[in-house]
This record gives sequence, structure tokens and C-alpha cells, in this order.
Amino acid sequence: MKFYKYQALGNDFILIDNRKNIFNATPEYVSFLCNRHFGIGADGLMLVENCNDADFKMQFFNSDGSAATMCGNGSRCIVAFAHKLGIFKNSVFFASGAGKHSGVVVSENGNTLEIKVKITDVSQIVRGDGYYFINTGVPHCVIFTDNLDKIDINSEGKKWRHSPLFPDGANVNFVEICGDSKLKLATFERGVEGETLACGTGATASAIAAFDKLQNGVTCYEIEAKGGKLKISFDVDKTQSESFVNIWLQGATTLVFEGII
Repeated sequence: MKFYKYQALGNDFILIDNRKNIFNATPEYVSFLCNRHFGIGADGLMLVENCNDADFKMQFFNSDGSAATMCGNGSRCIVAFAHKLGIFKNSVFFASGAGKHSGVVVSENGNTLEIKVKITDVSQIVRGDGYYFINTGVPHCVIFTDNLDKIDINSEGKKWRHSPLFPDGANVNFVEICGDSKLKLATFERGVEGETLACGTGATASAIAAFDKLQNGVTCYEIEAKGGKLKISFDVDKTQSESFVNIWLQGATTLVFEGII
């Protein structure tokens, strides 16, 4: 069975064309393939599958084998992969567990494609004591800090990830504001159970939390993660309280290698 390895800002994923149902997606097998010592190694695994009302369906699994509804950087990689498979040329409409999404190839340079993907609308912000909770297709806790470099992301992230405040668990984002439209981000991801180099849905949640915190009207942000930079833009639906629409996540994706399992 052929696989492809993609990365988006250091978030790395195993991609498989499963339109002929060749993959047996058990948690044990997915976990084995994502293991960096005994398998291929990845933050997650994704399948391109057939879909009756979209160009394709995205099936996503965390590195521990658990299924998830959405992954921002993963969705950008799977759009790049679908483009390589010839499913579309410039723009695409695909399904995930979080709903339907649009994807666009912004530019192409060899194995690196600049991809932007439309993220699920956000209709609620929970403002807690020292944190925000925002669901951008997956649940995210956002914590603002004055000095990101001094935080032990794995230690502090684990505390918040298992907090009773979030019965179903949450990804945890630590954010430093570096200007009116610039944020620095580090993320502890559930499923990976550790820090990752970037997180697309986490960057989206962080930008929306920053919009609420700063109250400066900025709706386009540059997010600097350890793996690189992302752009987040959105509109505010003034007819509904705290409703964010037309949310776009943009950044580079790269095909790293391909092989046979």
C-alpha cells in the first residue's frame, strides 16, 4: 500500500488514497504507523475517501489512533494531496467530521504548495478565569502569556488538557501578543499528548481570542508557531453575537517523501 508523507509548518502527516477502501483503520494500526520508532512517524494520519456531496471526504486520526473531526494543518495537507491525485486543479470542496470546507491552491513551487482552507464558523466564545475556550472544529483552550519562552508547554499543557473544566479534553494554546495583528503560539495537542510545532485550528482559536481580548477590530492575523507562520482571516457576523464566519487558514504545505507500507 502506497503512502505519502506531508508536513505543514512541522505538523507531519501520513496521507493515503483510500477511495478503494484499502485501509483498515484500527486504532492499533494507525498508532503503529504514526510511531516514530517502529512505524513511519507522524502527528496524525489522513485518508482521502469518496463522498457523494463533495469532491472528497477527509478522515483524520491522531497519532494515538483516536479519530478526530478536524485538523487545520492536516486539512491543508490533504488538499495538497488531493491536488496531487488530480481530484481538482485550483479549488476544492471537501467534507470532514466538522462539516464542509473549501480549499484553494494559492501558489505552487515544486513539492511546496501554499494552501488556504476555510474553517468551520465559530458561534460561541467561553471566557473563563485566565483562559478562553473556543471550538474551531475541535475544542481549544487559549491562554495568553507575556513570555511564551518561559513556559514549559508539555507540563503546563498537560494540566489544562486534563482539567475538569473540559470534560472531553481540549487542545491547549499558549499565546503571546506581539503587536496589533501578530501572535506567537505554542500548542499542546490532545491525541498527540504533547507539544507540536504548529496547530491550524489552534492558531484560528488564538486569533479569535485575540480579537476578543484586544478589541481593536483587527480580523487578519499572522501567527508565528515554532514550525513557521500561518495567516488567519475572518469576518464578524454583526447580526449574531460572537459569530465568526469566512474563517480562512493559510500557509505552506510540503510533500516530504512517499513510500510503500
